[in-house]
Amino acid sequence: MFKKLNCAIIILTLLVIFLPAPDTEAAYSFTAKHGQLSVKKSQLVDKNGRAVQLKGVSTHGINWDTGYPYVNEGSFKTIRDKWGVNTVRLAMYTEEYNGYCVTDDAGREKLIDTIDAGVKAASKLGMYVIIDWHVLSDQNPLKHQKEAAAFFKKISKKYSAYNNILYEICNEPNGATTWEDIKLYARKIINIIRKNNSKAVIIVGTPTWSQDVDTASLDPLKDYSNIMYSVHFYAATHQDSYRQKLKTAYKNGLPVICTEFGTCDASGNGAYDFKSANKWIKLMDKYNIGYVCWSLSNKDESASLLNPSCTKTSGFKTSDLSPQGKWLVKKYK
Repeated sequence: MFKKLNCAIIILTLLVIFLPAPDTEAAYSFTAKHGQLSVKKSQLVDKNGRAVQLKGVSTHGINWDTGYPYVNEGSFKTIRDKWGVNTVRLAMYTEEYNGYCVTDDAGREKLIDTIDAGVKAASKLGMYVIIDWHVLSDQNPLKHQKEAAAFFKKISKKYSAYNNILYEICNEPNGATTWEDIKLYARKIINIIRKNNSKAVIIVGTPTWSQDVDTASLDPLKDYSNIMYSVHFYAATHQDSYRQKLKTAYKNGLPVICTEFGTCDASGNGAYDFKSANKWIKLMDKYNIGYVCWSLSNKDESASLLNPSCTKTSGFKTSDLSPQGKWLVKKYK
């Protein structure tokens, strides 16, 4: 009997030693807890219908060397564990240097590969991912609607089985772009995504660099589910009158998410206004609105979360952080 018992103990010990450990990243992660997100009235909710707040960081443009080097598992793990980040936004410019609509086939493949690396790293770590079609100098998303349609058809098919991806279909419409222009574009792209994924949350930009959420709230896209609308702010430039726009949109029942913000001025540079930034955070927390900070980069500008002297692409310490980076960690943690 004792010999049998000893054999059993030895076998169990060997199993503990040699069998692979359970994937604790997946089992106990933020996405495991909340699962597929959806929109219920004006609120982002999880798989159980409970309100969930995303707290994220955006890459700089992955078409630049200030953006793509930080798209790696080590970087995402650092900002998850040390900063309290649960969401990563992958910002892919459309028309700027090496942007998706102006680069060559090899350049587009590199951008797709970078997105894939980001999606897989974030998914392994149990984080949500926002794939951002970063309209900026092109102003009106209709300008490159054909390219956007092909991109989102490919991407939404590729990640149709993923439950942690949100699609931001136009970053910051600006110039003379109207809400009617944006809706025309959005319907086209939403229909394409929905053919491959009926559940993913889709985020629509709003006029004037995604600030006029009040305008969108008066005439939102109808006949679609799981749609949100983006508001962006840079705290030193966008103050009380812009916060009022968010209050109006919320009052009108618009589902809003802040997919980009900074604590400096709208250029991404200049002096910080942490007082204004704190007011924004307080307001969004009150409404349980998620927010994503620009940007995970060491670019020499105020909006970067890392110091220009930081050459690391993961394992960031407090001394590696910019003033905005230090502020963000305190807020998120």
